[in-house]
Amino acid sequence: MTCNEDIKISVIGGTRGLGKWIAEQLRYDNFDVTITSRNKVSGMKVAKKLKVNYTDDNIEAIENSDIVIYSVPIEYMVDTIADTAGYAKPGSLLIDVTSVKMQPSDALSKYAPDGVEILPTHPMFGPRISSLDGQVVILTPIEDRCNMWYSRVYSYLKEKSAKIVVSTPEEHDKTMSVVQGLTHFSYISIASTIRKLGVSVKKSRDFASPVYSLMLDMISRIVSQNPYLYYSIQKSNNQTAHSREVLIGEMRYLADLVLDSNEDEFVENMIKSARYLDEFEEALGRSDKAISILTEDVKFIKNSIGKEIGLKHQYSGNIHIGEVIKADSDNVQLVNLKGKTVNLKISNVNILSDDEIFTWKKENMPLHRYDVSLLLPKECEGDVFVDMISKIGPAFDVELIDVYDGKQIKDGFMSFTFSYHVFSPDGRIVVEDYLKALGFEIR
Repeated sequence: MTCNEDIKISVIGGTRGLGKWIAEQLRYDNFDVTITSRNKVSGMKVAKKLKVNYTDDNIEAIENSDIVIYSVPIEYMVDTIADTAGYAKPGSLLIDVTSVKMQPSDALSKYAPDGVEILPTHPMFGPRISSLDGQVVILTPIEDRCNMWYSRVYSYLKEKSAKIVVSTPEEHDKTMSVVQGLTHFSYISIASTIRKLGVSVKKSRDFASPVYSLMLDMISRIVSQNPYLYYSIQKSNNQTAHSREVLIGEMRYLADLVLDSNEDEFVENMIKSARYLDEFEEALGRSDKAISILTEDVKFIKNSIGKEIGLKHQYSGNIHIGEVIKADSDNVQLVNLKGKTVNLKISNVNILSDDEIFTWKKENMPLHRYDVSLLLPKECEGDVFVDMISKIGPAFDVELIDVYDGKQIKDGFMSFTFSYHVFSPDGRIVVEDYLKALGFEIR
């Protein structure tokens, strides 16, 4: 979308969760954003932090917006649309971002006036992600109800490198009854079973294969989030009830096969299921990659003891750069650049590249500038030495600032003066000692 600052967007329910994340992203992209909520005190506080507008009047927000994004809990979505959609101005666009699509789609179709476009949408991610890059966004356009805005929304998501899936509300809900409903219900059931069995999760990890650890991480990720949301997902999608019943029936059937010592039928069932899924190689590759990432991170950090590394916390976004002093399979301890000891869980951090560490230091640390003058033969080219000094560990932003050929300079030579920056005054010693070791004469 061009001229973002001219497009007014209201996020209904934009002070928490996904709504807040959407508002923040849109504000970052220079849209004119307004958020609403029923709690004026907290709403104004969030708006100030995000640098967006706030109102506690949904109708006022909708009347003045080019795009309205409904981000309220599933159980309130239809009523919220029914109460407010009629106030949308001609030519505007109404979007909902719930995890079910048939009911909100019907409500938008029913209550949005003629001349107001609608685009039911399902972002397949939560508010913890840092960007849309690689994230799935499902669009379920209704025929002849999004002719003007559809291509603009699609292009915006594409520019953000989101993975866009186009579906119908009916296909969406049937598929999501498995993708979300069945998956969440299975994970929540396993967590509940482990709790009732009284098995120590921490102890079980000592016995675990990488596959179990990865599965346990996914289960913990689900059950540690908003339980009301997950109940709503189970309750709101009518297709999910059928998926749950089929799952429970299959579990009983397979359990009976084991109890009856019916090995042949159990094996045949597994073989049929494997053939139906028909993606062994792809699944093995993806799971191997996920396991490899976990183990490689641990290996890299353990091998970095005594060395400087950079780590970014996945959730807070905080950067920690320092020398690793201790590391095991779960935790890392480092002394940061301020001399403070920091303890982090390896599962919660991403390892920064050398370029990322350098960029962070350059933006956040005091820089020290020094000059060095070298006596060099007249035929030397200064640019060659700029490149050479730039490759000396601590030095960066090297420039040739002066060339001098005076009485003090011996015949056949010239004085080349270079400026450079380092992060620490000790870097100057490193640079000059390196140049001396190469045989250069420093003035």
